Amino acid sequence: MKAFDETPISRNGKSLILAHDHGLEHGPTAFEGVEDRLDPETVFEMATHDAVTALAVQKGLAETYYPSYEDDVALLAKCNGTSSLWEGEPYSPRTWSVESAVETGADAIGYTVYPGTNREPEMFEEFRAVQERAREHDRPVAMWSYPRGQAIKEHRSPEVIAYAARIGLELGADIAKVKYPRSPEALAHAVDAAGDVRVVLSGGSKTSDYEFLSTVEAAMDAGAGGLAVGRNVWQRENPERILDALERVIFEGASADGAL
Repeated sequence: MKAFDETPISRNGKSLILAHDHGLEHGPTAFEGVEDRLDPETVFEMATHDAVTALAVQKGLAETYYPSYEDDVALLAKCNGTSSLWEGEPYSPRTWSVESAVETGADAIGYTVYPGTNREPEMFEEFRAVQERAREHDRPVAMWSYPRGQAIKEHRSPEVIAYAARIGLELGADIAKVKYPRSPEALAHAVDAAGDVRVVLSGGSKTSDYEFLSTVEAAMDAGAGGLAVGRNVWQRENPERILDALERVIFEGASADGAL
């Protein structure tokens, strides 16, 4: 496979992934206050911003909208997912084959794994099949590594987040998307644990501009390889302004103060 830095989803070794799989994962409630963003085309337009290195969406959105944006947007195909209506043991089934995603124009493959759940062995096996198929098509793989399960008392503890990042390395991902472990030191530990895998920060729920950018600044200083963000961009009244600021922080090394 080609070096990650040579793939379309990387810019100087870093990535800013705009995620828009929330219609499946969270439903229409995720769009309260920004109902116009229920129209996926509005977010595809955001993804044409120079700061965005990839747009992560599910199969239906990609098949319907991506043909109009394939010249301006790199597609990260999210190949599994589940709805918030599901109340059983955390599990994210496959929703899209790698072959179909590649035919649609995917530049990279994304897949969620929930380490620590009763279905961990099943999800690891499914990830293996997806990762190997992606390698056959010369596509990088991003793992959403989200520990869950009754045995895990604190999902954002330094030990758990470092383990989540390490699982990305052990199972063959190129990117490990993890939650922020609440301190730069803890994230730096996760980055070390991940070896050559790029650790990208999950954007999480919407916060203020300064709080959000300060967290991203701290993550980049800790060695993160970028950001995978949804609601902290497209839930804002002015998404372009926050994308401008993120470009300065992630790719130009600006501080949160400087970026704003």
